[in-house]
Amino acid sequence: KLCARRTGVGADGVLLLGEVESASSADFLQRYLNSDGIEAEMCGNGARCAVAFAAALGKLKSANTSFMAIDGLHEAVICQDEVKLKMSDVSPIQKRGQDFELNTGSPHHVQFEIQIEDFDIKSKGATIRYGEPYNTAGSNVNFVKKQSDTTFRVRTYERGVEGETLSCGTGVTAVAIAMHYIGETQEKHVILNVEGGELEVCFDFENDTYNNVWLIGSATFVYKGSI
Repeated sequence: KLCARRTGVGADGVLLLGEVESASSADFLQRYLNSDGIEAEMCGNGARCAVAFAAALGKLKSANTSFMAIDGLHEAVICQDEVKLKMSDVSPIQKRGQDFELNTGSPHHVQFEIQIEDFDIKSKGATIRYGEPYNTAGSNVNFVKKQSDTTFRVRTYERGVEGETLSCGTGVTAVAIAMHYIGETQEKHVILNVEGGELEVCFDFENDTYNNVWLIGSATFVYKGSI
């Protein structure tokens, strides 16, 4: 009801913040539910927004914070309207024909699409999301076009939303890592242009594992209200 765009607030999902025990190293607890009401493993951009919200509520001990989510403890750094979120290590990356499958906190399918601007994201994304090998469990689906050696254009179909979203944090993280993995970029700091703006992903790579992965972007307040 909250996510309904005509009769509710309008959103891709709902983030819930909770208190932690005094002995905890985390500043707050976070849960994320997609608009279909199903709890998701991780939402990168949502978590960055949760950090900004927690800061506005005075819940953070410092600009370097941590919070507990369904998949464990996460670190973040807040600087004015920019929030940097440390993502989980990524390994392995599976190649499926010309496409790729990896988990960056949520499962992601990555594939190239030259005609990305006028591509039917909802129809094509749903076909992949519900098809083999993902089936009922599904996967988020990312379509990517290379713009330069350090920049990629991304559009994402998100499961749970069952349509395109303006930006997917775990999705652009998956794209950045997949593009480095196959040699489309040699850089370990990648810019991703999405429908909603621009995000950055930086990482290290050693022993066949992507670690020290950070998702970077703005998190700005749209409005405050009550319902």
